[in-house]
Amino acid sequence: MLNHIVIMGRLTRDPELRSTQSGVSVASFTVAVDRDFGGRDGGEKQTDFIDCVAWRQTGEFVSKYFHKGSMIVVSGRLQSRKWQDREGNNRTNWEIQADNVYFGESRSSGSSSRDDSSYSGSSYSNSGSNGSYDGGRQNSAPAPSAFAELDDGDGELPF
Repeated sequence: MLNHIVIMGRLTRDPELRSTQSGVSVASFTVAVDRDFGGRDGGEKQTDFIDCVAWRQTGEFVSKYFHKGSMIVVSGRLQSRKWQDREGNNRTNWEIQADNVYFGESRSSGSSSRDDSSYSGSSYSNSGSNGSYDGGRQNSAPAPSAFAELDDGDGELPF
C-alpha cells in the first residue's frame, strides 16, 4: 500500500507550535492550495485548505522559518483522525502528517517580514526521529552536477 502526498501552497496563518506532556514538539498549520483548474464553467480557480501536522524537529523548523503567507511544500502521508464534538457527534478530520517540508520560493522572492538573515537553506527532512538537516548553507557554490557534457567529437551519437 502507498500513502504519500505532496502539496504546495501558502500558509493561511502562522504555525502553532505546542509540546506534548512528554515534551515532544508539534506544529499545526493550514496550507491554502489552488486547484489546477477553474470551476465547471471555467470560472475562478478553487482553493483547498489542508490541515498539516509536523512533529519534532520538522515542527520546530516550520515554526521558526515559516509564517502566514509563506509558500511551502509539504510531503507526507494523509491521515484521518476521529473525535467527538461537544454534542456527542462523531467527526472525522483529515490532515497531512508532514515528513518533509521545503521552502516553496526563494528567500529573495518571498515577502518575508521576519529577519532570518542567518538562514539561507532549503529544506528540512524528518526521517524517523533523527531527521536530516539539508539547509544552513550560506554563500556556498552550487553542488557539482552529476551530468557531464559530451564532447562533440565526430558528431555521431553515442547510442
